[in-house]
Amino acid sequence: MSRLTVTTAAPPSTPSPLRRRLRRLHLGCGDKHLPGFFHIDIVDGPHVDHAGHVDDLRFIPDDTTELIYACHVLEHFGRYEVVPTLREWYRVLAPGGVLRLAVPDFAAVVETYRTLGLEDGRNGLVGLVCGGQRTPYDYHKVIFDKPYLTRLLHEAGFAVVRRWDWRTTDHADVDDYSQAYLPHLDKEHGRLMSLNLEAEKR
Repeated sequence: MSRLTVTTAAPPSTPSPLRRRLRRLHLGCGDKHLPGFFHIDIVDGPHVDHAGHVDDLRFIPDDTTELIYACHVLEHFGRYEVVPTLREWYRVLAPGGVLRLAVPDFAAVVETYRTLGLEDGRNGLVGLVCGGQRTPYDYHKVIFDKPYLTRLLHEAGFAVVRRWDWRTTDHADVDDYSQAYLPHLDKEHGRLMSLNLEAEKR
């Protein structure tokens, strides 16, 4: 399934073309293409550089990657799979590298539910908690708020944890779930339903 061809490692002073491409990873990319990123997803596609499980990056050497972006991916792992997955991502990051996460924000879901309830089920809350459920991979298995996800990141070895603003990234023009608002698409007056946290490798 993979398009990768792994060649003999180049000397450390001369990074191989593959290693240069692996400096920025887009994990669980789905149909979103981010220029300058190496795309990995379980479902193959024309922009997917490696089709496979994002929690198994054994083809990537330790300390290789400068930035990992995983948008609304981590919630698809079971509660006891999350930390091992984070540790695998930690492994491939270079020291000082950044893991940029976006996950459904359960605290925002609760506040919105208190105001709106589920209505007819089409206000987005069911999907945020349970997933879209249109494919076998589109089911959510765990919920996050900022303190819980921060604790898990620390448990996996990460140091500084902070919020990030999608507007300040170089992929802000790609509309993904890090920009999920309710009411839908109301990015000026709506509530952001995505918990967007970054963490650094020690």
